[in-house]
Amino acid sequence: MIDVLVVDDDFRVAQVHAGFVAALRGFAVAGLAHSAGEARSMAAELRPALVLLDVYLPDASGLTLLPELDADVIMATAAADPRAVCEAFRHGALHYLIKPFTAAALNERLTAYARYRDALSGGSELSQADLDGAVRALYAPLHAGAPAPKGRSPVTTRLVGDALRRADAPRSAAEIADEVGISRATAQRYLAALAEAGRVVVTLRYGATGRPEHQYAWSPR
Repeated sequence: MIDVLVVDDDFRVAQVHAGFVAALRGFAVAGLAHSAGEARSMAAELRPALVLLDVYLPDASGLTLLPELDADVIMATAAADPRAVCEAFRHGALHYLIKPFTAAALNERLTAYARYRDALSGGSELSQADLDGAVRALYAPLHAGAPAPKGRSPVTTRLVGDALRRADAPRSAAEIADEVGISRATAQRYLAALAEAGRVVVTLRYGATGRPEHQYAWSPR
């Protein structure tokens, strides 16, 4: 489980972002902070793996706080000027999301971050190929094995594909929808398009009522 500290001066926005995090499998919300001082204390106490960090905090800039945090950081802020972006990356931010953003946009970065951590989790020394693969996992815009169906969002296609790839058994559209943070109807459209493209295998499961339910699994080909 990857623990995330959400830092935002707006209580409602912090709760929304925390909801996005909590809805994604493999992630948990360690806490919510609403100032730089509170974030500093909570980060030291809770030791989260990742911090979602706003720039505009009431007592200090998140850009000032960023180098102090002993954690990976994704910026989640309305600060959209090039200076802020450059400073954030210079001080070690892994990604930069400009508010307002969707659950799918955050999920894309979180899923990429989880793959990046997995790629670096081995105990032995890394080869250059290992390192390059970890960087690609963090920043690749779309998984090569899941091309976006025509008229569909590459971000959502990737999230749906990744959810199926991680699953240890076929999943229903409702289960995929809950994990990705989209409606069931949207999940069904993306799953149908991926099935048509040959990336997803569709089977039927019969419940207690006898009514069949489609089940989806990532194609091994």
